[in-house]
Amino acid sequence: MGLTVLEIEVGNPARPKVTRKVEFLVDSGAIYSVVPAAVLKRLGIKPTSKQEFRLADGSKIVRKKGIALFKFGKQVGGADVIFGQKGDSTLLGAFTLEALGLALDPIKRQLRPLPMVLA
Repeated sequence: MGLTVLEIEVGNPARPKVTRKVEFLVDSGAIYSVVPAAVLKRLGIKPTSKQEFRLADGSKIVRKKGIALFKFGKQVGGADVIFGQKGDSTLLGAFTLEALGLALDPIKRQLRPLPMVLA
């Protein structure tokens, strides 16, 4: 099983033209994306709440959560984002992938357009 690492732009929805490129590990099993708090603060993204998470070892942690803009090629979407702390991995999660209209191809380890259904 391989890892998929991509460079994606992150921005503040209030200032969508100002972005920072961030290298992400694509984790379609993760719900939220995790971005270093320092990057989010530089972009002027403020936390809106806190969220508790359970780690693989069973321990619990609390992280700040906000809303960020994500850009990959011509795809643009907004999604919840976790303010990563020292030691946290920078992850691209399922909510962000869906907001971008993309899905991870598990065989080729590439992002593909997600079929969009409006029902």
